[in-house]
Amino acid sequence: MTFRAPAAGVLRAVRLDAMTALYDRRSGTTHLVAEVVPAILEALGAGDADVDALALRLDTTEYAALTERLDELAVTGLVERL
Repeated sequence: MTFRAPAAGVLRAVRLDAMTALYDRRSGTTHLVAEVVPAILEALGAGDADVDALALRLDTTEYAALTERLDELAVTGLVERL
């Protein structure tokens, strides 16, 4: 399965210590996310990717954890499943 990040400018990020607040301009919703989420969104900003390609961009072998985060992001609407 391939994932896509929102278009540039859709999310506004504000770093809050170990967390990040992401404001989604489409829905008006603010999400508090862990450190890894902004990195995932940034890596997806380079283009749509499946878990394998995204793991390479993030230099990780934690496929199960990455898949879990992507599923959570898709449920919240912060990434799109293609």
